[in-house]
Formats: sequence, C-alpha cells, structure tokens
Amino acid sequence: MRTAPLVTPPPGGQAAPDAATSTAAPPRHAIPPVPQSMPMDRDFILKNQIAERYLSGRLPIRGAQDFERYCREHPELIDQLGLAERVHSGLRLLEAGGIAPPWEVPKKKWFEQLPIMIAALALALVAAIAAAAMWGKLAGRDATIASLRQAVSEQPLEPATSTRNIKLVPSRTAPSRRPAVTLGGGGEAQMADLKIDMSWSKFTAFRVTLDRQDQGRVAVLNYMLRDSNGDLHLALNNTALGPGIYEFAIEGLSLHGDAIAQAWITIAIAH
Repeated sequence: MRTAPLVTPPPGGQAAPDAATSTAAPPRHAIPPVPQSMPMDRDFILKNQIAERYLSGRLPIRGAQDFERYCREHPELIDQLGLAERVHSGLRLLEAGGIAPPWEVPKKKWFEQLPIMIAALALALVAAIAAAAMWGKLAGRDATIASLRQAVSEQPLEPATSTRNIKLVPSRTAPSRRPAVTLGGGGEAQMADLKIDMSWSKFTAFRVTLDRQDQGRVAVLNYMLRDSNGDLHLALNNTALGPGIYEFAIEGLSLHGDAIAQAWITIAIAH
C-alpha cells in the first residue's frame, strides 16, 4: 500500500508560503494602481493621487471621465487640490522654454507669411514671363541661323537683269586696299563687264588671280588674252561673290610660262 510522502516543515515551525498567493511587495514610493470598483470621491482622489495621474496623462480613460465629472459636480475640489497653481506653474515653464501656450495660434514662419508669399508668386511670374520671352528670342535666333545656313549651303545665284560696262585702269606699282569701283548694292543682280586696260604691257597672255581681302583666294584665271584694244575682259554676276573687297593681281605670261607681275586692281562687291 502506497503512502503520501512526508514533507519536512521548515525550521522554526513556520509553514512555507503558498506560491500562488504570495506577491512581491510594491516599491515604497510607487503610486498604487487605481481600484476599478471604488466610487470617485475626495478621499479616493487624494489617496490614489488621481489629480497627479490626470495631469501627467497616466489616468485611464474611464478614470479620467469620472474625475472630470466629479470636478464638475464639486468645483471646490479644484481649489483644494491646487490645480490652478499647478497649471500656472506649467504655463510659466512653457513660457521659460519658449513654447507657446496651447490656445495661442503658432507663429507663422517667414515663408508662410502672406506678403512674402505674394512677393514670391510675383517674382515667379516675372521669371516665367522672362523665360518665355527669352525662349521666343532663342527660337527666332535659331530659325534665322538655320535660314542663313541654308542660304550659304545653297549659294543661290540670281539672274542678272542688266549689264554694266566698266573701264578699269590698274595700278602698276603695288596693290591698293581702296576699291576702284563697287559692284551691286542696288538690290538686283547685275552682270558687270570689266575692261581692264593692259595696252601698255608687252605681254599678250596673262594670268589673273582673284583674292578676297584678308580672307583667301577665290579664283585663278590662266592664259587670258587681251583684245585688239589692249583690254582684258572679265564679266561676272555680282551675286556670284559674297559682299567684301576683292583684289585682282595680273601677271604676264612669257613663252616659257613664267609669270611676271604687271598690275593690280581692287573692287568691292555689295549686296
């Protein structure tokens, strides 16, 4: 037959405390929890520090509602608890910390003020108008550049509607930077028939070199013969050359093909 084991009692004859019923002692200065079944009255509020819990936001919703209802029914309790002084002390702390009271409207930041916002909008509008105008100018400039590029690439040659006979006497000593005649400039294409007097030269065949002043060589005409009057004939459309100053260098060609400088003449082309 089995028997229950013997339990040795602890020394001193005291029984061991029941683990299910033993609880740890609360801290000495801890605020006791709010009982749920006791009614809200003055002693209950003082004993459980309801006012301190309410101000610190640690009171349950049901307890806060009961406390507010009791204060409405007994307004003298507010003075007895010194709630007004506590609130004033809290407001002084907010003021010392530079924090506005809850009922005051927060001060707007500088960029939230109406005059500054209006000025910023006006500035943005002016900037948008200026950007649109600049964009229009750039678009017009791009169109002009494209048109000029096309004109340069195509090099249109206008048909001559008239002929201009010009008698030229070249310089025998050195080239001149001052044009002897200006071709074009009347708004229409013109065929210029240049007659350069070379009757004084001992050569009958010449080489004519055409250079654009300060830019580069345009053409070289070899073995040009003078006519019976001793003139070199050179006919050209004034729209065939761009506007500028052109220099003619005339060299006599010997029987062996040697070129000997003879004369110079300068003309201007205008469109």
